[in-house]
Amino acid sequence: MSSSEPAFTGPGILLVLDGWGHADASDDNALTLARTPVLDELVAGRNSTLAEASGDAVGLLPGTVGNSEIGHMVIGAGRPLPYDSLLVQQAIDTGALRAHPRLDTLLREIAYSSGALHLIGLCSDGQIHANVEHLSELLAAAAAHQVQRVFIHAITDGRDVADHTSGSYLSRVTELTAWAEAGQVATVIGRGYAMDKAGNLDLTEQAVTLVADGLGTSADSFQAAVTASERGDEWVPATVLATAGNASIADGDAVLWFNFRSDRIQQFADRLSEHLTATGRSVDMVSLAQYDTRAAIPALVQRADASGGLADELATAGLRTVRIAEAEKFEHVTYYINGRDATARGGEEHVRITGDGKPDYVVRPGMNLDRVTAAVVEAAARPEVDLVIANLANIDVVGHTGHLAATVHACEATDAAVAQILEAAGNSHRWVLAVGDHGNAERMTKQAPDGTSRPYGGHTTNPVPLVIVPPSTDTPAPALPDTATLADVAPTVLHLLGHKSGSAMTGRPLL
Repeated sequence: MSSSEPAFTGPGILLVLDGWGHADASDDNALTLARTPVLDELVAGRNSTLAEASGDAVGLLPGTVGNSEIGHMVIGAGRPLPYDSLLVQQAIDTGALRAHPRLDTLLREIAYSSGALHLIGLCSDGQIHANVEHLSELLAAAAAHQVQRVFIHAITDGRDVADHTSGSYLSRVTELTAWAEAGQVATVIGRGYAMDKAGNLDLTEQAVTLVADGLGTSADSFQAAVTASERGDEWVPATVLATAGNASIADGDAVLWFNFRSDRIQQFADRLSEHLTATGRSVDMVSLAQYDTRAAIPALVQRADASGGLADELATAGLRTVRIAEAEKFEHVTYYINGRDATARGGEEHVRITGDGKPDYVVRPGMNLDRVTAAVVEAAARPEVDLVIANLANIDVVGHTGHLAATVHACEATDAAVAQILEAAGNSHRWVLAVGDHGNAERMTKQAPDGTSRPYGGHTTNPVPLVIVPPSTDTPAPALPDTATLADVAPTVLHLLGHKSGSAMTGRPLL
């Protein structure tokens, strides 16, 4: 056997442990506080390494935290992909955004008609869904075109950044408006309402009627709006700022969405478009980056090409896969791992696990992990299935609550699930590649702008464990290199399946 061939090839399981990052033990590290004997043993072996999952290693700006979307995209693509945030920043830095013909036309027309420009987006610098600093370029462009009425409909965060910091970010927005001499904050609402993606239209409707019709609680300042929330920044109630006057969207106005990520804003964008049409308002609507909406919303910045990845190579080879995840992460093992392509390839089977009612992750940190695990075990027992791809969501989803004790329980539930999956893999003579997609639960606090330590449910720049478990205890565990990135996952999976990497992949097989 040549040195380029693994000691074993055959069917396997690609197991993504969402939010499984690596950091030294500390009193805010849920993973090291939890009792996780299986995961501890996995990361201690020679068949384990740490993979970079943030910054330019995966196509983000240097120092930017990883996220589930870019993580799964890079896992699937087998190469770093310039993410939307990076592409937007490049367009700003080169002047291409301000010179974009579509933006130029929109601003010229709105200035000529004396209409209003409505900027809608998440106001924080978490760089998962948006970056508040992008507003400076949009406000400057509006000022250069002498747009007199610019209203900012601010969505508060509390997930990608520390909770109870929205006041600081909205203060930054007012600094940007003063610098550009354009714009004012008109409405405020939490992302729990404006960025729901689970089909909870009753939540979305509150955001729609707020920005479209000015329906919400009145407040004299954004400080009053955010302090009125008893559930933190994520759930700031729909609030109209009296200082902005009538900021409702009128016929002939324009809307510019400044989130660069699609998935959590597109439900809002579609419903707002439908509401405006139903109420007889013709509004020009554009987005900063490309959205997957039903409504036709032109984008100022296009996406990177993600074709030629794992899904394409599996289809070309005629291999059968089963994709399994809870509803919260189902798109990640299908749409995102397939390169933001909703089309199922030949040989793909999808298993979407759903629960009853709206989940309370603090009360139920196990989520529906028992059903996910049972589906993985069942798929692994089927000899016609070449590869099972599954996401275990708990560490990340519960970690996002910022609740340390609940996240510890989520880590322990994940450990028990991995134990069952490893046993099933051994019974069906399958190898397992387990990997995190980004860090999260290994850091559950963060220093706020005022210097205090706050509960933190966001992502990190820490590396993630990557482990390859042989198909049987009789097979020696492979020694992995000291360094890796998520781009190495797809080439390694193909290698373990007995196939070469695709020509589009720049990652390397780790064996």
